[in-house]
Amino acid sequence: MEFVEQIRRTHRCGVLRATDIGKQVVLMGWVFQVRNLGGQLFITLRDRTGMTQLLFDKDTGVFALAESLRPEWVVAVHGTVLGRGEGNINKNMPTGEIEVNVSKLEVLNKSETTPFPIRDDIDAHEELRLKYRYLDLRRPIMQDRIIKRAKAAGVARRHLDEQGFIEIETPIFMKSTPEGARDFLVPSRIQKGTFYALPQSPQIYKQISMISGYDRYYQIARCFRDEDLRADRQPEFTQVDLEMSFVNEQDVMDLVEGLLSAIILELTGKKVATPFPRMPYDRAMNLFGSDKPDMRFEMPITDLSAIFANSDFAVYKEIIQGGGTVRAIRVPMGARKSRKEIDELGEKAKGFGAKGLGWLKVEEAGLAGSVSKFLKGDDSDNLVNAMDAKVGDLI
Repeated sequence: MEFVEQIRRTHRCGVLRATDIGKQVVLMGWVFQVRNLGGQLFITLRDRTGMTQLLFDKDTGVFALAESLRPEWVVAVHGTVLGRGEGNINKNMPTGEIEVNVSKLEVLNKSETTPFPIRDDIDAHEELRLKYRYLDLRRPIMQDRIIKRAKAAGVARRHLDEQGFIEIETPIFMKSTPEGARDFLVPSRIQKGTFYALPQSPQIYKQISMISGYDRYYQIARCFRDEDLRADRQPEFTQVDLEMSFVNEQDVMDLVEGLLSAIILELTGKKVATPFPRMPYDRAMNLFGSDKPDMRFEMPITDLSAIFANSDFAVYKEIIQGGGTVRAIRVPMGARKSRKEIDELGEKAKGFGAKGLGWLKVEEAGLAGSVSKFLKGDDSDNLVNAMDAKVGDLI
């Protein structure tokens, strides 16, 4: 280990570029790939910043040791940065213009054969990946997510600091509060029969801070809720918690829009226009049936009550006369669905409280489906126009 003890790492594996050609460098990381071409050996070395190709010539004293290297061994190398030459550039790697000609090599740790490859495109079951979580977290896609999360928190802190906020840390052990969700409880060793509660959010402490005159305060808070899992929440999660005094609705929306825009710009390089599109609650519910619609899916709900008000379909007619409405969703190219699949959608709708699900396929010859026989005169054309439907769509 004399080499490692005397020489410190100079660069990370993902940072070397053509401007570094000729430099003496020390890299440390994990062996990702080994290619032995006889007279030359190529090793791809990986750390969380990326990968660099290492070159071992047969004439060097470290070639025999390099031949023994296997994936996930941890090594340290010293060498010279070389240009690969125009024909050998790997455009799929940020470091693809260079390689490191290795003169010194130390094996820091050996590895057994891993239960799945350390790369993004694997078909290993989730249970196996979670069992070997430390290996799963080595994969570039997983490391990218962890790094982006850290960057997002950093951007949030910088942006809020610039807006005059201060970060205040609040206790995790607290008194139970009568909020919406159930608290997780932690028994007290000192006070027998009593419990601490883990905070659903730092609500009490936020209000104390406001009363104490800290008029702009934030916390990247860990929250705990003893409740059933939801699609977007688990028993513990992190949220950016904000508190502001002397503000109105516009101030709050401007601040949050600026925060989200800054995070998106930092993580993706894309600039988001502000102010964000805004939609009244009634319009959101009428068009999407949700007060937080996912605008990536352009499937608005269309009111067809005027078309069915005088139809022969007694069910719809009675609903409209009773003050209800008849509404529909257009599924682009949904006419490909089989009758069995459509019937399954009907059963799913019943699970949400509907009594049934009418449907129409838009075909070259016109409309076909469970509701088509009740349409008369211009009803079919009016319905197609109202839905902006095309041949192959399902209504």
